[in-house]
Amino acid sequence: VINVKLHTQIDPRYGYSFMDYFLKYFLIICNLLFTVLGLLLLALGVWGLISKESFAQEKISSIGTDPMLVVLSVGFLLTVLCLSGCVGALRENRCLLKLFSATVLVLITAQVIIAIVAHTLQDQIESNLRSGMLVAIARYQDDLDLRFITDEIQSNLQCCGADNYRDWEINIYYNCSAPGVLACGVPATCCVDPLENGTVWNSQCGVGAQLLDEFTAQSVIFLGGCLGEISRWIKQHEGLIGIIVTVVFGVQILILFITIRLLERINRHKV
Repeated sequence: VINVKLHTQIDPRYGYSFMDYFLKYFLIICNLLFTVLGLLLLALGVWGLISKESFAQEKISSIGTDPMLVVLSVGFLLTVLCLSGCVGALRENRCLLKLFSATVLVLITAQVIIAIVAHTLQDQIESNLRSGMLVAIARYQDDLDLRFITDEIQSNLQCCGADNYRDWEINIYYNCSAPGVLACGVPATCCVDPLENGTVWNSQCGVGAQLLDEFTAQSVIFLGGCLGEISRWIKQHEGLIGIIVTVVFGVQILILFITIRLLERINRHKV
């Protein structure tokens, strides 16, 4: 009779089981992936700021309100956090792992608090969203970031304005008292068919749309506001949103659990 022992289950030098090694390298791989994601966000933020010449002397004073600065900051923090977790797990550095686990715990707690507050203050959030959209409409021609966001929302959700297409009256260029060709119009992203002959983008398709009655206007532009469409989109995709939120939250819990277990093993074998 041949007795076979599975020596690979536990490392005789450190007492680490196969599961311990698996969790350790799983933690390293997860942090590497998130580090790459952080670097991509960091690069995107830098590229966005440079391409818009946000560091120019005449624009540097308003760089604090640039959305690309948020992307850059998130990318930097994500890179530093995940890199510390990756190096800490690889080198079994207790200091880095404690810092990493504490930060992840703070992030999880903050997300739970934000979710509770968001659920409690739904009406206030909707009001702030409406105010934000009206600000974006008013500054549409002057802020490239707000213009891009507004165009993406209107074209993808097939809507126009915050509550309806007449919200564009608050924009000084689309107001009916404006002297330019855009007066009493709406952006091309409000148009039902912004492509002329199906191929060429017609930037003037919304000109004079505010002068039309609703029956005539509905064949030219989208009449409904984007607030209603955003609410409708969330209700239609709430299942998918719930799954994504659950997976993201679960991954964070799992990473925290693995980090704590690794710390316990390191402390046990370095005493």
